[in-house]
Amino acid sequence: MADETVPVAVKILDKEFRVACKDGEEEALLAAASLLNSRMLEVKNSGKVIGPDQIAMMAALNLTHELLQQKEDFGGENTAISKRVEAMQEKIESSLQNLQQMEF
Repeated sequence: MADETVPVAVKILDKEFRVACKDGEEEALLAAASLLNSRMLEVKNSGKVIGPDQIAMMAALNLTHELLQQKEDFGGENTAISKRVEAMQEKIESSLQNLQQMEF
């Protein structure tokens, strides 16, 4: 059975768009549209970029850069956590081996 979609109206740079959205995900779509709109307004208000296509591109590049940075940061944390867990596992295994030797 295919996922049902519903039309959702979003407003970006004072223009309304109707977007098909999976039923139940309307809030997430509205939040994404709100974030995009605010970023596009930031770019527009900077005065450095003119035209809706260029504004959209710059906002998309900025958001993509932030996403990639967060992925990199999270990956670094994940790696550090994994290393700590591995070190703890080695200590536990070593302690268990020592206990086994003491039992004999």
